[in-house]
Amino acid sequence: MTLMVLSLFNSRGRKTGPFAPLSKGSREVKIYVCGVTPYDTTHLGHAFTYVSFDVLIRYLRFLGFKVNYTQNVTDIDDDILRKSKENGVGWRSLGSFWTKRYLNDMKALNAERPTHYVKATESIPDIIGMVSALVKRKVAYESEGNVYFDVASFHGYGALSGFNEKQMKLLLKERGGDPDDRRKRGPLDFLLWQRSGKGEPYWKSPWSNGRPGWHIECSAMIHKYLGKQIDIHGGGRDLIFPHHESEIAQSESFTGKSPFANYFVHTAMVMHMGEKMAKSLGNLILVSDLLKNGHTPNAIRWLLLSHHYRKIWEYDESELEEAEFYSGLISKLGKRNTSAYGGALEAFTDAMDNDMDTVTVLKILGELLDSEGRSEASDSVKILDILGFTRT
Repeated sequence: MTLMVLSLFNSRGRKTGPFAPLSKGSREVKIYVCGVTPYDTTHLGHAFTYVSFDVLIRYLRFLGFKVNYTQNVTDIDDDILRKSKENGVGWRSLGSFWTKRYLNDMKALNAERPTHYVKATESIPDIIGMVSALVKRKVAYESEGNVYFDVASFHGYGALSGFNEKQMKLLLKERGGDPDDRRKRGPLDFLLWQRSGKGEPYWKSPWSNGRPGWHIECSAMIHKYLGKQIDIHGGGRDLIFPHHESEIAQSESFTGKSPFANYFVHTAMVMHMGEKMAKSLGNLILVSDLLKNGHTPNAIRWLLLSHHYRKIWEYDESELEEAEFYSGLISKLGKRNTSAYGGALEAFTDAMDNDMDTVTVLKILGELLDSEGRSEASDSVKILDILGFTRT
């Protein structure tokens, strides 16, 4: 059965449904995807997320939408300060180095630059303004130079993740929060602004010389560059709680508009050696290393898209070798004309409309590439272009 519109899985409500911009009749799609914290980029987990969204954005444009895409870089963060101290490198230098590496890796993989690519440190005035408004509305409070969001003031906290309070407290401990912080009114209250310690970087604010909390950075950037409400909010699945849950609470409390994001789209984790890729485990597969070792960008992109964006997968070197075979076939096409298409393009759009089923798409594409010279060859060229493969 042919699907007439793009259907996406929405983490908000946990179901698949037809996508349309929040503003009825609009042909503009506002998308925000949480970016990197630049101290260990770019491993395959990062690449899987950003290439998946790159394909979604390219496909939306193919469907006739104008896409306004914003991505952030969290260039001030506890992890960056910790890594800076461990390595004996200034935190700005560390962040700049890994941000540049990330951007170069994304360029190599032919991922398009966002409409707006914004550093947290460039958004401090906007962040302070948003925190001030939340304090004034009595949904946030200052305590010993820190400012916390009062979760009890927001009905429905936890609706995105579906977790109960006990589960949220456990996850908060795992993901950098502290439910036992004595300065907080409630265990799930989260930082909007934190006082900086001795020797740490800081910005002046009404509450303390400090720096922004993690969640408020994204809300401030979204409001400035995309407005009060957005169509799609994306990121890795591990950001659902506490990050995206908290963004909803503070953004809707600030704007008075609901929903803050109409669709939440999350990518699955990439595993290696039986564990999620993490620097602490030493199991990272870096894009830069794969490129240095002679793997082609098209092969890496093929590997990533051969897995559905919502399904956990394990890195397997043999899959990359298979992807190199198709990369070789792509290189043989060259700059072929795309003016006429056969029936494969309809099968491609059916698969993409079915929650971005790139697994099926690559099966279709693989058959087209294997049958180079038939009338459907122009289909393969068009599909390659939509998927962001590079033809030389």
